[in-house]
Amino acid sequence: MTPDDAVNARSEKTGFHAPWFVAVWPGMGNVAANAGVYLLAKLGMHVIGELDPSGLFDVDEVSVTAGRIQPPRRPRNRFFAWKDPQGKRDLIVFLGEAQPASGKYDFARQLIGLARGFGAVRLFTFAAMATEMEPGRPSRVFGATTDGSLLEELKRHDLEPLDGGNIGGLNGILPAVAAENGLAGTCLLGEMPHVFAHLPYPKASLAILETFHKLGGPEIDLSDLAKQARSVDDELGAFWERLRQASRRAGPAEEDAESFVAEPTEETGLDPADKRRIEELFNQAAMDRSKAFELKQELDRLDSFKDYEDRFLDLFKMGDRD
Repeated sequence: MTPDDAVNARSEKTGFHAPWFVAVWPGMGNVAANAGVYLLAKLGMHVIGELDPSGLFDVDEVSVTAGRIQPPRRPRNRFFAWKDPQGKRDLIVFLGEAQPASGKYDFARQLIGLARGFGAVRLFTFAAMATEMEPGRPSRVFGATTDGSLLEELKRHDLEPLDGGNIGGLNGILPAVAAENGLAGTCLLGEMPHVFAHLPYPKASLAILETFHKLGGPEIDLSDLAKQARSVDDELGAFWERLRQASRRAGPAEEDAESFVAEPTEETGLDPADKRRIEELFNQAAMDRSKAFELKQELDRLDSFKDYEDRFLDLFKMGDRD
């Protein structure tokens, strides 16, 4: 059997129709991961597989609970699928917990082989782009692609093509490796303020998903994400205004902003009320996966998503769905 025969056989076995493949990882502003999780929640996607991390990731630390060292844990890499009820275009989302410290090119080749095995016809990565923008202004979406005709498509939808520079990590490497293997690749980058790069910035995730839909991605209800984006923007806008006022009294706003970025947040753990709220949201999301994004918001607010990540993503197991 030739490699192409193997790809075709696997595509028939999985039964996907002309799927698009989206790959996301945590990163600046949590922009890409939030956009990916929103797709999982609103489309009711389910897990279809997991990539074994053996040989890809080392272990730099282990967690300790009540004085006991826990078993080492490598980052998980899972695939989720949605089948278009209209039969137009299915969607596969790859959600990686971390990028490998080395061997990114070989990892990208492995991912592209799996994407082709699913029958993918186009690949996307999502990312953040930090600029001098201020809160309250629209987040632009920048784009880079591997195909000239796709570049014209980006321009028709008012995306700003990247004129130069680099795209770090797998967000850029994966589309490049896709092109080497005959699969068109595009990276969409949502704009966010650089002084708030360490904070979740849902407006950039919203801008990416709006653009993704314009390019032909599935239509989903973005109202929950838009509401979160407005709330965060209002809070950051108020803080930004305080920085401006402080700068007029005591020096450059950049110094205040840097001290804000560097200041750690004190963690005191979850109180019983927060734990009960999380359990209620888990129960709701188990009954209705569209509620999962509300759960994700709450976990982000409490800075506890990493503690619940496996349980959260287990909500998207196949279960009794087709």
